[in-house]
Amino acid sequence: MAEDELHIADLTVGDFVARLSSGEPVPGGGAASGLAASLAAALVAMVARLSVGRPKYAIYAATHERAIPAADTLAARFLTLADEDAAAYAGFAAAMKMPRETAAEQDARKTALRDAARAASIAPMEIVRSCHRLAHEVESMAGRSNLNASSDIAVAALLTDAAAQGAAANVLVNLPTVADEAFETEMTQELVRYLAVIGEVTSRAREITGSGRLREPEES
Repeated sequence: MAEDELHIADLTVGDFVARLSSGEPVPGGGAASGLAASLAAALVAMVARLSVGRPKYAIYAATHERAIPAADTLAARFLTLADEDAAAYAGFAAAMKMPRETAAEQDARKTALRDAARAASIAPMEIVRSCHRLAHEVESMAGRSNLNASSDIAVAALLTDAAAQGAAANVLVNLPTVADEAFETEMTQELVRYLAVIGEVTSRAREITGSGRLREPEES
């Protein structure tokens, strides 16, 4: 890793907030979305662990045993994706600063911007894709875990949806610069599909947790 490369997992919360509020272009909204999703995944893992070994929730043991490693993996994955998003946008910011005095320099800058914008679209798209997986883990835990921590599942649902929406905004803002109509269409259509599902699933999770009731175990 380069000496100046961002590694969010090594920062304190205060350090990350200070960097986010600085005048530097990275980290930005994509990295913040990745961090929010990581927090959502960590909440899922926490609630699952708070449910394990409690007789009242024993019928949901299979859900908890799956959710813990899945959520732990996603929490780490989102931090990596946040770093990747920051690195991708740093590349775009560097391309913006390229010289453009001559026609050759202008062509080189335009090519670099297109390549950097593609990378800066792909990185947050991966956050959205992972939020899709996380949303289903959140929903599966709703009404099948420790009721004393039901609000934590509701928070995880809200953070997952917000992270997906935030990452999607970062995809969309970069697509026009890629100047590839087929790529833009494919990414946009994928976003629409994922965001619809994520919104529906996280909304259902919040509705279930809000009821304060347990529900049937997942089908095996």
